[in-house]
Amino acid sequence: MLSSVLNSKRAIDVNIAIMRAFVKMREILITNKEFSVKLKIIEDQLAEHNEQFRVVFEAIKQLLNEEEKPRRKIGF
Repeated sequence: MLSSVLNSKRAIDVNIAIMRAFVKMREILITNKEFSVKLKIIEDQLAEHNEQFRVVFEAIKQLLNEEEKPRRKIGF
């Protein structure tokens, strides 16, 4: 953002480089379907793992919230 506001030669060059990087990244994503599929798989796995972590954390919270019952003494 700053490189588009500044008016120096270096800022202009940096801004152009940033725009070229984003254009190249967009071209790669559009042309490389295999990469797009792999990215979708990773996204799905992360969503699945998030759900699994949520279940684990809920179980831990339940264990922490359980009140300890008084123990019966053994022996005399």
